[in-house]
Amino acid sequence: MDAAGTVVPDAVLAVKQGRIAWIGPSSEANGRFTATRTIDASGHFLLPGLVDTHFHTGQQLLRGKLAQLARQRQLKIPIWRNYLIPFESALSEEDVHLSALVGYGNLLSVGTTCFAEAGGPFPEQMGRAAREIGIRGIIARSTMDDADGLPEGATLTTAEAIEENLRLVKDWGVPSEDNRVGAWLALRQLIVSSPELWDTFADASKETGARIHIHLAEGTYEVDYAAEHWGKRPVEHLEATGFLGPGVHAAHSVLLTDDELRMYQSNRVSVAHCPMGNFLIGPPKIPQMLRLGIDVGLGTDGASTGSLDLFQAIRASWVALQSNFSTPWHARGEVSLEALFAASTIGGARALGLGEWTGSLEGGKRADVIVVESRTWDLQPVTDVTFTVARSLTGRDVDTVVVDGKVALHHRELVFVDEERLRARVAERLPVIMSRFETLIGAA
Repeated sequence: MDAAGTVVPDAVLAVKQGRIAWIGPSSEANGRFTATRTIDASGHFLLPGLVDTHFHTGQQLLRGKLAQLARQRQLKIPIWRNYLIPFESALSEEDVHLSALVGYGNLLSVGTTCFAEAGGPFPEQMGRAAREIGIRGIIARSTMDDADGLPEGATLTTAEAIEENLRLVKDWGVPSEDNRVGAWLALRQLIVSSPELWDTFADASKETGARIHIHLAEGTYEVDYAAEHWGKRPVEHLEATGFLGPGVHAAHSVLLTDDELRMYQSNRVSVAHCPMGNFLIGPPKIPQMLRLGIDVGLGTDGASTGSLDLFQAIRASWVALQSNFSTPWHARGEVSLEALFAASTIGGARALGLGEWTGSLEGGKRADVIVVESRTWDLQPVTDVTFTVARSLTGRDVDTVVVDGKVALHHRELVFVDEERLRARVAERLPVIMSRFETLIGAA
């Protein structure tokens, strides 16, 4: 996934001290290296690890629960306020650690080597799990200081929100090529965070170098709220306050006017496009964003939406974008499958500010590499590698995952955690968590 779109057939990739030391044809590798460990990847693709630019660690164990509730009663809108935040508030520190191990193990198993947490409870436990399991990640604290009607513990005072976020960044450092698990600032969204927080975080981001992960332009209620309070649309308001800038990473970003897109462009705001949820809100202007040079990555939005497989998200996004932006004019799609695969790798890394050291297989970059089966009948014949990868691979084709030069998944088994013990912990703890959650939302 370099700028030239290089594909190396019958290749060897050498790793030294966590970095990619060399890539080239196997015929040129003979006698070049003495390896302490060799992985035979015959019959496989070597690809850069995928990058999930918007993930909710604390919602991993919620997978399928909302669908179950919807069969029993009419769900209340908005979902994030009535169910997602109450669920997160029902988690203890060890529950978050458990959720993180399960979630990050899930990510590794489908080829994702790097994630950006949107903001959740007990981020230190997320960082602890990420270090243990071997994934690259950015942790963040869920920050709300101006919301009524939420469960106890979901919100903070303004002073607490500022203190906890700054302490997290200080303790964990910002992500860098030498810091596999770093921290960002995070604001949940406009309608539950005070103007003081937005102003303070904008200044703190410039001082610390930590970016700010936010939800933006995600719902009509958000547009109505901004119009009622400030007489502007959400992005227009943030532009007027001076909040927007290259340190802002805006998830979803669906309900945007063309003027707001230009505000993203001029302020170098990056975007997390979450196909499995975004298209339920409206058609996100991804073709326009890419034309304007806005950094766009793909995100899963966490397990509450279903699968964490970004290969599936690539194709869902491609079909929906074609349907919304090309088919009505009898035109070929502006955004190709290959471009969306790039958004899940090097594009996602750039959107997170990590593109200089991960997101592509190039000499000198950190060795974040996935080994993916190429011999299944669903892929044959492999005439064009990039087409096959973007069109037909799934996360279940991933065999081995290397992060920062260390093998974290080998032959589909996690290396650094006991999977059977992890399943036993989930089976023991899940009924307790769900009982507490159902009591909170009045479903018990």
